[in-house]
Amino acid sequence: MDKLTLFGLVAVTAMLVCYALEARARGFILAFAGACLLGSIYGFLQGAWPFGVVEAVWAAIAVRKWRRAARSNPLQPNDAGAPPGPDQTKARLIPPLTPPPR
Repeated sequence: MDKLTLFGLVAVTAMLVCYALEARARGFILAFAGACLLGSIYGFLQGAWPFGVVEAVWAAIAVRKWRRAARSNPLQPNDAGAPPGPDQTKARLIPPLTPPPR
């Protein structure tokens, strides 16, 4: 495997991982944009300029999505990489105490 192919593999793998993790923290949205930019560079270096153009467009779309996410929720506590707190989890292991039905 030559260096250019390895670079492309790393770029596309980073895109896939960051896209899958976007819901966890908005930093992954920005990382996805960076990975798309790397994919764009790979496309141009390889000679597949349509791929390079499409990936550059995806990078711009991801940056726009990241900016909107930052404006809509400026204090996202999960951005520092900390695990979600109890109020952020989707499922609770212990249900809340409620009185039994009559």
